[in-house]
Amino acid sequence: MTRQEKIVSMFNDIAPTYDRANRVLSMGVDTFWRRKACDLAFSYCPSKTINSIVDVACGTGDMMGYWKRRADKAGLSVDRIVGIDPSEGMVSVGREKFPDMSFHIAPATQLPKEDSSADIISISYGIRNVVERQEGLHEFNRVLKTGGLVVILEFMKNENPSMLGKVRDWYMNNVLPRIGGLISNNYEAYRYLPDSIEGFLTVGKMSRELEEAGFEMLYSKSFSMDISTLIIARKK
Repeated sequence: MTRQEKIVSMFNDIAPTYDRANRVLSMGVDTFWRRKACDLAFSYCPSKTINSIVDVACGTGDMMGYWKRRADKAGLSVDRIVGIDPSEGMVSVGREKFPDMSFHIAPATQLPKEDSSADIISISYGIRNVVERQEGLHEFNRVLKTGGLVVILEFMKNENPSMLGKVRDWYMNNVLPRIGGLISNNYEAYRYLPDSIEGFLTVGKMSRELEEAGFEMLYSKSFSMDISTLIIARKK
């Protein structure tokens, strides 16, 4: 089994308890991060009509719900919101939550979408789990229209952590795996989270990879003790 297949299998295992664990572990703050991402992305859109939003590594569909609700609040028209994820377990939960939305089983490196067909591609806490990340970013570029946006929410590695950042790291390493393990009965899955953050990129390196894949950076900011980082870039 490849590393990517192991990650997908892990998410299949924790899918039934994933939403509950997320709310508990983030203390609900992730709802702010998601709203912020949607609102800022919409502020960069030149039109009030958006043809297609594709949420990659959509999991149980949380971000898709936020795209719909925030578009309605902003008075925007969105024709289609599509979720794509390689985990059948996660997508199964998403289809139950959002029966009117469209889901596909596929990896981030092989999106079942035509060239230049999406206005926005989002990936929330999923780019870290794409083993062939550069290939995934080039795939995002292929699917986006010229001027389209890629919106990334992620737990980034702190190269020079502040005191608050050190508190975050302590929580991630000591508290999160225990609570997540209790809720999901899968300690290893929630041990994976801090380990994967430590082995991931800094914001600067992620920005450079996006630029190399044909994007220009528009926005980058970390929230809530640098726990979560929002990056928005535009296809050149």
